[in-house]
Amino acid sequence: MKEEVIALSEHFWSIRGVFKVAGILNIGTHASLVKQKTGKFILLDAYTLQGELKSTVDALTRDGQDIEAIINLHPFHTVHVRNAHQQYPKAKLYGTQRHLEKFPELPWQPELTDSDAFAGLFADEFEFSVPAGVDFISHNEHIHFSSVLAYHKPSRIIHADDTLMYLQLPGLLGKLKKPEVTFHLTLASALQKRPLAAQEFRAWAVQLAAQWQDAEQLCAAHSAVLLPDALQGRSIPSRIQTALAKVEKVLLRHEQKYG
Repeated sequence: MKEEVIALSEHFWSIRGVFKVAGILNIGTHASLVKQKTGKFILLDAYTLQGELKSTVDALTRDGQDIEAIINLHPFHTVHVRNAHQQYPKAKLYGTQRHLEKFPELPWQPELTDSDAFAGLFADEFEFSVPAGVDFISHNEHIHFSSVLAYHKPSRIIHADDTLMYLQLPGLLGKLKKPEVTFHLTLASALQKRPLAAQEFRAWAVQLAAQWQDAEQLCAAHSAVLLPDALQGRSIPSRIQTALAKVEKVLLRHEQKYG
């Protein structure tokens, strides 16, 4: 995975970034730049822009003057939050409760990104969805399952952090095993320890596939972009349904344990 900006439509750019675990293994990260009907831009998630990446974004946004908001969608994606704000300090800054608590000195907007109040601010062009039945901010900081998923209606593109993955293995492995849309492997730990949690998650995933049935592309963190050419006759909603089927055993075990 390398740093690059991928134009997915005339209004949507995927920013692919580098994120190294223990300073060695690059699992990648991402952000998305979206141009609204007003001509102003939204940055979904934060990434420190340098070199060609920053030149590209600045060229599109009049040196960042047209970036209206930076929207942090994953409670545990915090590495680049402060840098992104420093690079574009005039952009309104939105985040989850964990962002606000981790960076109390930053000028956060009052609407949390997982709230209905926030979703209403951008409802003309975006839909947002928060997974049900799972902890949004886990007490275990290694559980990164939940995030706010964003759907840009004009471009028909889903921006997702860890919740939905599209894993594209490198090299020969990538040729032997086709990439698939999956739910993050920490689902079993993220499910709330109470009755009906698994049922609520299942219902949420089914509704997501139905509500965003027109989606044509998926931008996933730590992995890759699912482009129309790679769909091979299987729509993104159908792939979400397949991903749900693959975690059914996890959901059933949870139901057996908690009723």
